[in-house]
Amino acid sequence: MANSDFSNMLPRVLIVSRRTVRKKKFVDFVGEYHLDLIVRYGAVPVIVPRVSGVHMLLESFEPIHGVLLCEGEDIDPSLYDAELSGFSTEELEEIRKLHASDTAIDKEKDSIELRLAKLCLERDIPYLGICRGSQVLNVACGGTLYQDVEKEVSKKCSECQRVSHMSYEDYDGHRHVVRVVENTPLHHWFEDSLEDEKMEIMVNSYHHQGVKRLAKRFVPMAFAPDGLVEGFYDPDAYNPEEGKFIMGLQFHPERMRHPDSDDFDYPGCPSAYQEFVKAVIAHEKKLNCSAYVPKAPKLNQELEMNRKIILRSFSIAKNMYISGHGMVSSKASELKVGAEFLETNMTLSLQQENRLKQIGATVRNESMYLERLMKKEERERIARIIMGKMSIEQLSDLMSLYRMMGQICSDVLEKKLQDLMKEDN
Repeated sequence: MANSDFSNMLPRVLIVSRRTVRKKKFVDFVGEYHLDLIVRYGAVPVIVPRVSGVHMLLESFEPIHGVLLCEGEDIDPSLYDAELSGFSTEELEEIRKLHASDTAIDKEKDSIELRLAKLCLERDIPYLGICRGSQVLNVACGGTLYQDVEKEVSKKCSECQRVSHMSYEDYDGHRHVVRVVENTPLHHWFEDSLEDEKMEIMVNSYHHQGVKRLAKRFVPMAFAPDGLVEGFYDPDAYNPEEGKFIMGLQFHPERMRHPDSDDFDYPGCPSAYQEFVKAVIAHEKKLNCSAYVPKAPKLNQELEMNRKIILRSFSIAKNMYISGHGMVSSKASELKVGAEFLETNMTLSLQQENRLKQIGATVRNESMYLERLMKKEERERIARIIMGKMSIEQLSDLMSLYRMMGQICSDVLEKKLQDLMKEDN
């Protein structure tokens, strides 16, 4: 290897495998359609095994020139604070039975893929998400998902056309229509195939979940007739010639390829992979160019002002955390700014996440944190009003009660600790 010419090596695209069971053993696999197109357009797929602990070893896969995430089970709902309360126990069980192959949560795969998505967003590494990969990207940036499109969207679609987003009987052949949004990459790729004023194509899809709230940084590229987002991208991170590509497609262009042929349903189908690999190649050249130095982003006056407001919000949260005091009502709006920022910006490194947790604002539950503070203040305010109306005798009795309860708690706690020590001995 010492004499190898590294200039002839192709850029590397990481793809996380999916786990299944074969002959009573776990087996990792990746769909060949994806691999074939990556190789065809000039990159090398590097398969990241779905093995426990790999999410802590991603630096071992460097250099990373691109990431393609493309298949797998449902993402753990706790990662995007999913509201499951709208479903009855019977409905949840029905969903699990109907989509048994997809509803088994794989937390290790979630950890690997969310870390890779955040890495791409932090370092401007090209990212293409197909189906589950698009959902991972949306969740990584603070978006949410429907738990079941059929139950949450299609059946409640009174003014729009119902859509079948998957078919177990016709995995590759299933198609449904999507409306392409003008002046997006998808529009440019399929422009020659779109009928005048109709802006529609037929796509292959296989999913029972989908984007519910699209993360703020993204722009939709296509919608199904029931309103579900079928594709989105970050316009500020899209320029394949310069190595920029951040995109999610809910449908499968690679499965719109004709059997034993290089033809697709539409000439634009392979463009997602083509443009993605173009960005991967450009990104690799940037990294290899010794003269390349990343430019620091320039903030205009408005962005600089917003930055200062957000930093002040974090400073207030930090002071509250250190002092242990509740929130002053006049500071509520300022604290909320930081909370909203964290809700919509999930592209934080592990170090940043830990730091934010230390100052008392968690990455996922900052709104709940704010709400708890406000409730605590409100309860304290109400308690003071009530106690202000109580007589001296009533207040004295109340204090006696709490002293007695405190002593009982202390006695019970001491007994439990003694019992625990006896068990250890």
